[in-house]
Amino acid sequence: MIPLRDEIFIRRNGEQVAFSEYGDTNGEPVMFCHGWPSSRLMAQFTHDAARELGVRIISPDRPGIADSSFVAQRKLLDWAPLVSELADFLRLEKFRVLGISGGAPYAYALAWAMPKRVRVIAVVSGTPNISELSDHSGLLALYRWLMFADQRFPAALCRLGFRLARPLLSLRPPRRSRSWLLKLLQPCDADSLRDELAFEACFESQRRAWKTSADGVLADAQLFAQPWGFSLDELQVPVRLWHGDSDRSFSVGVAQEMAKKIPNCHLRVIERAGHYSVPIRHIREILADLIAV
Repeated sequence: MIPLRDEIFIRRNGEQVAFSEYGDTNGEPVMFCHGWPSSRLMAQFTHDAARELGVRIISPDRPGIADSSFVAQRKLLDWAPLVSELADFLRLEKFRVLGISGGAPYAYALAWAMPKRVRVIAVVSGTPNISELSDHSGLLALYRWLMFADQRFPAALCRLGFRLARPLLSLRPPRRSRSWLLKLLQPCDADSLRDELAFEACFESQRRAWKTSADGVLADAQLFAQPWGFSLDELQVPVRLWHGDSDRSFSVGVAQEMAKKIPNCHLRVIERAGHYSVPIRHIREILADLIAV
């Protein structure tokens, strides 16, 4: 779908930040933190529910993703000054935050760094603080392998691997391949992605993530396993966690471990739901809860 607004914001340091808006342009502002590998277009699946509820979804690309400038050696907490400048540009004094999957660390970073501007955050199917995780068995095997490769292989070899993958992963998959792609997922997730808008939000946003270069996607991945620079027990704003009991990317046990560390946290576990089906099928509930806090 076509966003309500899609433009480039230029930061004071000259970096460009691409962002899109969905929902209600005059509604309650919510900063959307997209997953990995993904881009600002992921937020399109929120549009109908956001418009109905009077929510303004603002979805920026992270540095090096799609149309945003690549920033070498960036840290997770660098996200807060970027979003602060974007909020100033949009004349937002305060806002809420929604982080999906790999957007979770960025949502937590905003909550920690900007407690006077962030009212509440919602984290859905969220990536945990891997560096503090007591047991990695609850992570998807692919993620454990990527962590192993990052720790054991030379940096140049990891960059080469991502650069070789880029031509393939930046292609738009033919429509006839969709059924094959969905077969790779568990039934609850596959069923939710049969919806046209949900499929586009997931796979088209992934394809767009590779637009600028593979380096931005790699840098984004590497940040997940690095120390975040803060602890979850230091968060001062309310946190709403949503997680499926059948999530294969990050097990429900991982979500429960994270919830125990957060002072003002409410965890909602959805039965018979996976990594994708929770945000797609429950987005209206998630947004309604987010703006009610």
